[in-house]
Amino acid sequence: MENYTVNGMVESDKFCLTDGILETTLAELKEYIDTKEESISNLLLMPDAIAEKRMYYNERELEEIERLTKLLSIDRFKDIQQRLKDANMRTGFTCLFYGSPGTGKTETVLQLSRRTGRPIFQVNISEMKSKWVGESEKKIQGLFCKYETMVRKYDICPILFFNEADAIINKRSNNTDAAVDKMENACQNIILQAMENLSGIMIATTNLTSNMDSAFERRFLYKICFDKPTVDTRKHIWNAMLPSLSYEEAKSLAESYDFSGGQIENIARKQIVDSILYGHHQDLSSVRSYCDNEIIRNSRTNRIGFVQQG
Repeated sequence: MENYTVNGMVESDKFCLTDGILETTLAELKEYIDTKEESISNLLLMPDAIAEKRMYYNERELEEIERLTKLLSIDRFKDIQQRLKDANMRTGFTCLFYGSPGTGKTETVLQLSRRTGRPIFQVNISEMKSKWVGESEKKIQGLFCKYETMVRKYDICPILFFNEADAIINKRSNNTDAAVDKMENACQNIILQAMENLSGIMIATTNLTSNMDSAFERRFLYKICFDKPTVDTRKHIWNAMLPSLSYEEAKSLAESYDFSGGQIENIARKQIVDSILYGHHQDLSSVRSYCDNEIIRNSRTNRIGFVQQG
């Protein structure tokens, strides 16, 4: 038996069963739990179900992502964990991908999964929140319990993936009188403690870091900033998305529009749709019109070399 913990704190008057008791004394209960855990595999996105996609990064991003890929590779990960354990250090790995929308953060997680052969356990953050007192905390505790069960159960450690994690890594409230703020703080404390005790791999993505709690910042071992692509990187993305463009046309578009990879993909998708609807090839002027329509008035994305009139 061991003490039950809430928000990372031990409750001396509550106890729960250990895996040892389940193995040696309550075998039938253990078998029942194992049967329930069979359904856990249905929560995983398997790497062979992820389509290969070529990603284009700036030089710094590429170097950091390649380092992370080597770390998560099947032949190195367990050895690295063992060396950390021998040095009495934490063996879990927590990573934060942050930066502008459309810069490839989510897709990078998927491609990491595919390249390293690791399943993904993706968290639906909205499902973690409940209007009932104490329910959100239980759901989050249950989430990490499920994940740790996966880590123990599978030879290949899955990736715990918090996509668009802005809602859970923001600064904790000092307003301890409001019930909602107390609940949010309690949930964040549970996540912080779980990150400390993590035995696997956690990756979170966010578009916003200005309001991130410093306690979360410290707990992310790897922090990779995804900047908007450089002119040279944009040129390669244009050529990949619209192969019909010449080198000079792709270069011209890359120099004229400060777009993210996601925005360039939007334009390529619209070009394909219109070619099917109207049955004719879209020339450079048509692509430029898509680019101009992609820019929302008064947004921060401007056409390079032009001043937007008020």
